[in-house]
Amino acid sequence: MEPSPQTSPWRAWSWVPSLYFCQAVPYVAVVALSVPMYKRLGVSNTDLAFWTSWLYLPWVIKPLWSPLVDRFRTKRAWIWSLQFFVGAGLAAVALAVPGPDFFRWTLAAFWLLAFASATHDIAADGFYLLALPPHQQAAFVGVRSTFYRLANIAGQGGLVWLAGRLEETTGDVRTAWAWVFVPPAALFILGAIYHLIVLPRPSGDGPVKERESVATDWAAAFVSFFRKPGIGAILSFLLLYRLGEAQLLKLVQPFLLDFRGLGGLELATSQVGVIYGLHGIVALTLGGLLGGWLISRFGLKRMLWPMLAAMHLPNLAYVWLATAQPASPWLVSAAVATEQLGYGFGFTAYMVYLMMIADGPHKTAHYAIGTGLMALGMMLPGMAAGWIQDLIGYRWFFVWVCVACLPSIAATALIKVDPSFGKKGVP
Repeated sequence: MEPSPQTSPWRAWSWVPSLYFCQAVPYVAVVALSVPMYKRLGVSNTDLAFWTSWLYLPWVIKPLWSPLVDRFRTKRAWIWSLQFFVGAGLAAVALAVPGPDFFRWTLAAFWLLAFASATHDIAADGFYLLALPPHQQAAFVGVRSTFYRLANIAGQGGLVWLAGRLEETTGDVRTAWAWVFVPPAALFILGAIYHLIVLPRPSGDGPVKERESVATDWAAAFVSFFRKPGIGAILSFLLLYRLGEAQLLKLVQPFLLDFRGLGGLELATSQVGVIYGLHGIVALTLGGLLGGWLISRFGLKRMLWPMLAAMHLPNLAYVWLATAQPASPWLVSAAVATEQLGYGFGFTAYMVYLMMIADGPHKTAHYAIGTGLMALGMMLPGMAAGWIQDLIGYRWFFVWVCVACLPSIAATALIKVDPSFGKKGVP
């Protein structure tokens, strides 16, 4: 359907930033905040890496129920109702942390949040395409990304820093982490009320039934995706491009928090919030912006190999950190920022490749399938990361992460890339 006319960009400013800030918050809570929280609550690296990696599953399988979001209710209604649900879910985490059997009950709450967040992603992205005409969709891509990153900074930086300060003032780790989930819970309740009022009502936002059944819609999208020429190479690239990074990301914060006698850096929780959640995310954002600009100038094919190198080479910074165990937070911050800058730069190539393969009449569904495979490529390696680290220690684990780039290099060599794709001015 054609998007409804949007006569004034100021109307879009009233909801695009807040919508994409809210889109990031539950993802950050489930994927990022859960890791340092469980580490501080005494959960082993093996258990926290395994179980928090399982939390990626809803984003892996979200294409399975994406047709339901199209066929039932409006996307506007999905958005605000899911935001109320997410607010309640975050409050449930806050209540479960101090209680008995906290690990089981917080995991259950995180699972519900993950499914709600994945469904909210489907509705929000679809609403964005319906509510804005094409020229405004392009104009607000940077706004979307910026506010999504700001939510990452607020979560991985601000909330982790807050947890550290509360740990110091209350002297109770559980109480500290329980209170950390109160601000985002309140934010989501207020966000739901706000979006219920301000979101526009596009004329095309309604139940869509292109075929007789959901199963027919679903089958057509999946069959067309898996019949793409070179699908084996495509799948290898989507699953292996971040093989090393998927394992690294699960153990970075435990490494920064762990005792020096166990090979970690023994930083305070508040320091980790600043170093990884603020400096790291800023560097990640700058790397992504630089990557997008260079692809727009030179095209994806020309930039693919430099970006692959930028993704993997900075992982050596963690080998150095685990070997030298520097006491200076500034040296640690510089190493973390270097790795995150390279990750943001290299990951841009992956996202542009996803856009390239999302084509044909099922473009939206193909992109959703691609992002699901992206999440699977993070989930499966991450599940084993804690066990590997517990087995060989931090230093050799980070060496292993560097070795794990080899399948990524092989998968990248197999794919075919349109030389002009991504270059500015080329259709």
